[in-house]
Amino acid sequence: MSSSKNIPISTQTRKPTKAELMLLGVLWQHGPATAKQVFEHAQKQRPEVNQATVLRQLQIMHSDGLLTRDESARSHVYAAAQAQEKLQTNLLKDFIQRAFSGSGKELIMAALKEHVSDKDRAEIQEFLHGDKK
Repeated sequence: MSSSKNIPISTQTRKPTKAELMLLGVLWQHGPATAKQVFEHAQKQRPEVNQATVLRQLQIMHSDGLLTRDESARSHVYAAAQAQEKLQTNLLKDFIQRAFSGSGKELIMAALKEHVSDKDRAEIQEFLHGDKK
């Protein structure tokens, strides 16, 4: 018995590009969708994008294991292969390893030095103090 979901045999072997992350964002926000639906949502963020490019990108992402594709209906339905949080965690781990020699503390310190507003800093302190309870 075959499944209606066509999941690529290969596992995800590469990180998504900026354009692919935008399409993944659409699928995470709106759930599984046809290429046309993904295009319509993506066009709101990037009006210059065209439907053929979105379709081709979805096909590539599927073949690379970033997406699953349900082929049971006339219009294929695409979905993210990984949950948003899981993919973000994996990307962050890779970034910390490459850019900060594996030190999460160094990443946080760098972010706190230049990229955090006073309001965000207060929220972070509240989070850290709440963690000790």
